[in-house]
Amino acid sequence: MEIRSRFDSDKILFTAEADSMKDLVEKAIKSRANLYGANLYGANLYGANLYGANLTGANLYGANLTGANLYEANLYEANLYGANLAGADLTRANLTGADLTGVNLYGADLTGANLTGADLYGANLAGANLAGANLAGADLDENTKLIGDYPVFQITPIGSRMSTLVAFNTDKGVVIKTGCFFGTVKEFMTAVEKQHSGTKFETEYRAAIELIKLCFVVV
Repeated sequence: MEIRSRFDSDKILFTAEADSMKDLVEKAIKSRANLYGANLYGANLYGANLYGANLTGANLYGANLTGANLYEANLYEANLYGANLAGADLTRANLTGADLTGVNLYGADLTGANLTGADLYGANLAGANLAGANLAGADLDENTKLIGDYPVFQITPIGSRMSTLVAFNTDKGVVIKTGCFFGTVKEFMTAVEKQHSGTKFETEYRAAIELIKLCFVVV
């Protein structure tokens, strides 16, 4: 099996006998192969050990990295569009400028990860550990950037669905994401009053917003 470059399909970055793409990539990393710009489109890397891997500029569009170990991996400007990284260990990983559009990061460990300038449009961050992560300048969508040293605040579990409420501090103001809801604080409270008026869930959500106000300037 072989791994080719996403920039030049005739260029082989690594080749070896392997049982699967997961096995091949793990062998490449173990042998310290240079996987810059590797084409791993749609690869099944479930539970792969990619500790310290250099995947700068790699194409991991739609790849399955569920439970993978990407501790201290370099994914600078990598394309992870639509990839599944649920439960992955991305501790101190370099995701600067990475395309994380629509990526499933549910329960992923992003402790200390560098997500500066990353594209997080539509990414699922529910339950993800963002302690110490650098999200400065990351894009929440094509027109909205995260601002401040710690632009993400999470509360979990909360509400009738016991889900995660995520508040983003952006250049357009604070926005809230929980379940299928995504909008401003004002829009969120309108929805809460409509769906949970007079219930303990309204009380929970109001308390959450007050806590968020202590972290961000909410208008």
